[in-house]
Amino acid sequence: MDYETCKPRKCNYECITVCPVNKTGKAIAIEARPELKGQPVIYEDACIGCALCVKACPFDAVFIVNLPTELEEDAIHRYGVNSFKLYRLPIPKKGEVVGVIGRNGTGKTTAIKILAGEMKPNLGDPDADPDWDQIIRRFRGSELQTYFERLAGRDIKAAHKIQYVDLVPRYLKGTVGELLRRADERGVYKELASDMGLDKIWERDIRHLSGGELQKMLIAATLSKDADIYIFDEPSSYLDVKERIRVARIIRREVRKDKYFLVVEHDLAVLDYLSDTVHIIYGDPGVYGVVSKPYGVRTGINIFLDGYLPAENIRLRKEPVVFRKAFEGEQVAKPGSRHRYLAWSQLSVKVGEFRLDAMEGEIYSGEIIGIVGPNGIGKTTLIKVLAGKIQPSKGTVYSEGELSISYKPQYISPEMFPEATVQDILRDANPESIVPGSWLYTELVKKLRLDRLFDRPARKLSGGEMQKLAIAIALSREADLYLLDEPSAYLDVEERLSIARIIRRLTETRGAAAFVVEHDVMLQDFISDRLIVILGEPGFRGYAYSPMSLKDGMNLFLKELGITFRRDKQSGRPRVNKEGSYLDRMQKAQNQYYYIGA
Repeated sequence: MDYETCKPRKCNYECITVCPVNKTGKAIAIEARPELKGQPVIYEDACIGCALCVKACPFDAVFIVNLPTELEEDAIHRYGVNSFKLYRLPIPKKGEVVGVIGRNGTGKTTAIKILAGEMKPNLGDPDADPDWDQIIRRFRGSELQTYFERLAGRDIKAAHKIQYVDLVPRYLKGTVGELLRRADERGVYKELASDMGLDKIWERDIRHLSGGELQKMLIAATLSKDADIYIFDEPSSYLDVKERIRVARIIRREVRKDKYFLVVEHDLAVLDYLSDTVHIIYGDPGVYGVVSKPYGVRTGINIFLDGYLPAENIRLRKEPVVFRKAFEGEQVAKPGSRHRYLAWSQLSVKVGEFRLDAMEGEIYSGEIIGIVGPNGIGKTTLIKVLAGKIQPSKGTVYSEGELSISYKPQYISPEMFPEATVQDILRDANPESIVPGSWLYTELVKKLRLDRLFDRPARKLSGGEMQKLAIAIALSREADLYLLDEPSAYLDVEERLSIARIIRRLTETRGAAAFVVEHDVMLQDFISDRLIVILGEPGFRGYAYSPMSLKDGMNLFLKELGITFRRDKQSGRPRVNKEGSYLDRMQKAQNQYYYIGA
């Protein structure tokens, strides 16, 4: 027994055989079998995950999760012994957009790589290299048989818009125009660029593009390919509401009867607008993922929100997600009804060439005010003014007494964190956040899977992991006022819903107040009591209205964008109307862009 190799915890606890340290700084138990000598694995034939083993590691160095053995015949791919395993695949359909929804780490990217022909499935055996005949036989009699026959014969060409658009400038050089011209195979790149507003940055080097501009350029490049299947992995990230709907309209317009379209998306309103059918991927992140049967898009999203898959008899979460189905009972703070936390007079602030003017307003205890507007319109600037990080040139921000403020900025960098582990940083924010069983630990830290990163140095986390840590720090702190700038960035749907719930619970139980800048309409609808709408000319001038009711605020904002929403009869969630549809035309005629009915 080599105890010294277990550096994270020198516990002198007898592990299975030896406890070396893996790349994440956590110990991995090894069962000494000759054929597995030197490999960091657990002997699965002996371990049934009963949680009764006397040699279990007391510090969560090893996680035991039982796999769904009844689905073994549906195993598609496994990366290695004790590594992630994927069961089933989404089913592409010609002339339709197939949507995919699920938690990060449950196999969405693996599934689309297999369907794109970028990865050959091993049918669940990491040591095997099955030929195409074996793979086709696995799908015999299913809708995927013909697809894999074409894939094996190299008769399917894929155009794949990747998830992490910020990586593109590392590998591609040139201007927007040059790269789109080079990618074009259908002679449509100029039309696509104009429709997405890229003609204004035609000569700009891609190293100087924002995340949203990179996203639109990649979508245009993908659509300009002459491919058989078009795959879009999170096409709405980095985009504001207007740009998300614009991009979704363009993708829908390009759908053709003889082509496949596949979309992975966390914004449910965009997924609803884009998709004809939807697959739900469930499982244990990083351990296994199971692709559900296809559902109609409305039914599938409602089933996902309800948290129960009837066809699979699977419970995704304990409680369903319920939206308000009408505005009559919405809470709007009124003077004298609650304690006023913060107020501001008419404000004016200038940052470089940009100027923001804001009307007077106030926020009350127990209230959440959402802030909406296009990118570059001054939402982050307003948050910083209210947080006292930017002083306005005109007007004042005042409170009744000294307020403690917890601020989560839009952009996160390693330098924001001290040189300490995730656990130590969370302990400093609130000791309760690292105590198993506490509601902060259960509903925030564990839901964001930060408990598995406790021993990691914060500055060495990935961008997504740092975003989650920043959110957890901001929400763990005891504060009177929470200022949250795009809290859903990098989060999957389940994590977004968890964050929305805890923001609501914090304001209610602590009597605190919160400002939330967010582009996800569904999330704003779920948590906001009132809205601040900011309109104007992005990058040059912004005008922030006084806080108004959710109904009036959304109506003003969506009218400016020319988009109408309806409410789903079953779940109450907001749904985007197809442009020119009967409901779209009727609501515009009635000046009801955020309709309260179904």
